[in-house]
Amino acid sequence: MNVIIKTREDIEKMRIAGRLAAEVLEMIEPYVKPGVSTGELNRICHDYIVNEQKAIPAPLNYGAAPGRAGFPKSICTSINQVVCHGIPNEKKILKNGDILNIDITVIKEGYHGDTSKMFLVGDVQPFNQRLVQVTRECMYKGIQQVKPGARLSDIGQVIARHAHANHFSVVEEYCGHGIGRGFHEDPQVLHYEGYGNRNDCVLQEGMTFTIEPMINAGKKGTKLLGDGWTAVTRDRRPSAQWEHTILVTADGYEILTLRKDEQAP
Repeated sequence: MNVIIKTREDIEKMRIAGRLAAEVLEMIEPYVKPGVSTGELNRICHDYIVNEQKAIPAPLNYGAAPGRAGFPKSICTSINQVVCHGIPNEKKILKNGDILNIDITVIKEGYHGDTSKMFLVGDVQPFNQRLVQVTRECMYKGIQQVKPGARLSDIGQVIARHAHANHFSVVEEYCGHGIGRGFHEDPQVLHYEGYGNRNDCVLQEGMTFTIEPMINAGKKGTKLLGDGWTAVTRDRRPSAQWEHTILVTADGYEILTLRKDEQAP
């Protein structure tokens, strides 16, 4: 495991990238309503990142390799049973009652800021509202474990226990990750418990990583669709996700992607 401890200069640039990512979610909120397409949301976010922020949307063409096309859009839009990495589409129209995750990653001066938020589209059923709220609580409880000397496994443990106490399940195939100049760096941040010493490590000041639990209403299993990106719940029941980029500070944590409408726990 090659965990990169960030310098003061690195951290200042990550604060900028994190703030920009948060601002995209703030900007797009008024547009999220029944009748809009996820393709339109992608276009608005792309234009804002490129033209207003003078930044780069990290998902666009991510993973491109010889013989393999990269991710085709600038944001991820995951609706209802889509766990993560949903591809925006002009034909995918938001409906009253949908729950939607918009995942934003921007690159500014070579550094990444990564965050996502759940949106309630119109009138959402109370059960799905509770799924969204508990998932947010899971993320915050994970964030509250972050401090020098704590372990990565402390994060997964508290997230899993809160999800299970509310009769939800935790996705295991997808996880948080280190972030900085690289979109995905070490370590992997698992959101469940019981993985022993595999990938576990002691947190140190200067580490930066995402915490982004994906919580399912039904069973934990997921399935990858034929597009090679979109992950859905196997039982087709809804899923929710929230994400922040976190810095380990001398005495705790700093949320680098905190939005203006939020207060750190």
